[in-house]
Amino acid sequence: MILAATTNESLARMSDLLIYSSMAVYTLAFFAHIAEWVFGSRSKVGRTAAALTQQAPAAPAVTVQVKKADGTTVLDKPKVVTRSAAGTRDVPDGPGAAGGTVQGDLYGRIAVSLTVLAFLVEASGVVARALSVQRAPWGNMYEFSTTFSTVAVGAYLGFLLAKKNVRWIGLPLVTTVLLDLGMAVTWLKTPSDQLVPALDSYWLWIHVSTAIFCGAVFYIGAVATLLYLFRDSYENKLATGGNPGSFARSVLERLPAAASLDKFAYRVNAAVFPLWTFTIIAGAIWAGDAWGRYWGWDAKEVWSFITWVGYAAYLHARATAGWKGRKAAYIALIAFACFLFNYYGVNIFVSSKHSYAGV
Repeated sequence: MILAATTNESLARMSDLLIYSSMAVYTLAFFAHIAEWVFGSRSKVGRTAAALTQQAPAAPAVTVQVKKADGTTVLDKPKVVTRSAAGTRDVPDGPGAAGGTVQGDLYGRIAVSLTVLAFLVEASGVVARALSVQRAPWGNMYEFSTTFSTVAVGAYLGFLLAKKNVRWIGLPLVTTVLLDLGMAVTWLKTPSDQLVPALDSYWLWIHVSTAIFCGAVFYIGAVATLLYLFRDSYENKLATGGNPGSFARSVLERLPAAASLDKFAYRVNAAVFPLWTFTIIAGAIWAGDAWGRYWGWDAKEVWSFITWVGYAAYLHARATAGWKGRKAAYIALIAFACFLFNYYGVNIFVSSKHSYAGV
């Protein structure tokens, strides 16, 4: 018994050390991402800005051979004009944070490598926390926050492994992770302890794990949506003959086109929305086992449902004429704000059945 308690305390201290160590590595990754943006090429700005105001190059002429009895006549096939969907522009994607330069790309690779290292260290800290309490490490907001940031970084690295052009997410992601971990170790830190009886269920693994994963992917979608709004404003200014500032040209011109960001955000949110629906259903089943009722309009239940309605409205808006683009993006950001309030606000400021261990 004493040996087991000592081992658990050692694992808990190791978990804390690993979390702090991951914050140090994330800080290095943060500066590397900054260097990637700063040392990326600015010589491409003028050329890219000019390209934004031009139409996409016309399709190359295709020759058609027509056989005749006395020889062959070569005719030009009429040009085929391809038009974008309403409200979109034929704009190329930017060169990325590295600016398409060797120096910028070097710093970007260093940033990604440090992010991978920090992810592994933080994940080890989460596992050590789980071993110290011999349960899923999601019994309070400190544990939830550390796991959430780990999964968010893991999702980002998963997109990179899938060869998706998402390295532009690196800087806002690492910045957010540092803020999240800073809040966790400063204000949300609670000693490791066993679960209250209501949480001691296998549904903890099902319900909370899917909620964490959904939140991490919703976060990536929210970053893409926010950057879409900035990039769309930038393209609008160029299209109307405006002159964006040097900072806007240096940063926004390297991002993917507004249409690409909008499409990426939509696909991410649409893909994870069914899983969020399952999260709410799983929570209702767990509530039936724990409290004898499936739905009691508890604050956490209400805001989970409000978040669901928000993302459902976003997906509906995307399919509705006149609501695509910026209007739908605003709805997506409101939905994510509801998720954040459900994550922080309900646990900290609202008394509910989902409030455990103080936070």
